[in-house]
Amino acid sequence: MRKSARLIIIFILTNCVIFFANAQKRISVTVAQDGTGNCKTVQEALDKVPENNKTPFIIHIKNGIYKERLVLDTRKNFVTLIGEDKNKTILTYDNHAGLKLPNGDTINTWSSASFFIYADNFTAENITFQNNAGFTAGQAVALFVNGTREVFKNCNLVGFQDVLFCSGQGTKQYYENCYIEGTTDFIFGPATAVFKNCEMHSRKNSHVTAASTPREIPYGFVFFDCKLTADSGLNKVSLGRPWQPNASVTYIHCEIGNHIIPEGWNNWKNPDNEKTARFAEYENTGPGADTTARVPWSRQLTKEEYEQKYTIKKILGDWNPQ
Repeated sequence: MRKSARLIIIFILTNCVIFFANAQKRISVTVAQDGTGNCKTVQEALDKVPENNKTPFIIHIKNGIYKERLVLDTRKNFVTLIGEDKNKTILTYDNHAGLKLPNGDTINTWSSASFFIYADNFTAENITFQNNAGFTAGQAVALFVNGTREVFKNCNLVGFQDVLFCSGQGTKQYYENCYIEGTTDFIFGPATAVFKNCEMHSRKNSHVTAASTPREIPYGFVFFDCKLTADSGLNKVSLGRPWQPNASVTYIHCEIGNHIIPEGWNNWKNPDNEKTARFAEYENTGPGADTTARVPWSRQLTKEEYEQKYTIKKILGDWNPQ
């Protein structure tokens, strides 16, 4: 056998050994309320993730309504949750601002979540994340996402005010084929987050986003090929308002319903925000996409800006969630 052929065979065998060794390192558990899995609760499964974890830990969740206040701490990275059916695998809780925690502390926006994700390299597929505190409950977060390199695919994120907290300055998050429903500021926070083929459904005349992007971070929330819808009768919803002065939100090739106000954006009752907020759009469609009456302090991207600055790679860097 020629030396080159032997080297090729050795290379292939070596990589096969590495592949199967890595496959064997994967840990998989199943959550089922009827006792047919390894765990009956989701938190029990999360607690099984080793501290300082560095290998894939897969948690399969069978259909059911799991009412739990969930926490995945910073030492438990590389976790993937996979639901059986996104409409029937429901992780829910009903905390909201103003209630008391067991230790006596009053719940606020940061502590109201149904699911707190502090770990990095987290992925979720086919799951409903919910906070069902109610329409008038105030701040009631369904997902508090504080880690970086976080992926959500084919998920429902539902609640009322402050549903999705894209937390963690400098963190990067990716949402694909997700349905996100809420009332006020239901996508908010300082993270860099890309939304691809998602639907944002408003249930109140209020605001879709409330970004708090730091001044030094170039991208906040970027929506590609998304759809903005609303309950019938709504007609005074804004695309967003700046939670912090340098908020960055961009809608690209999105379908925008007639519930969005002609002005498009809101300055959060502070004219100074108009000098610093980074709100932009590019080639959106639908009755709410007419830009003739947009506030003058928002921007329409040029084709050159879109092509050079608004690719997923440019926004998320070396991390490729796709």
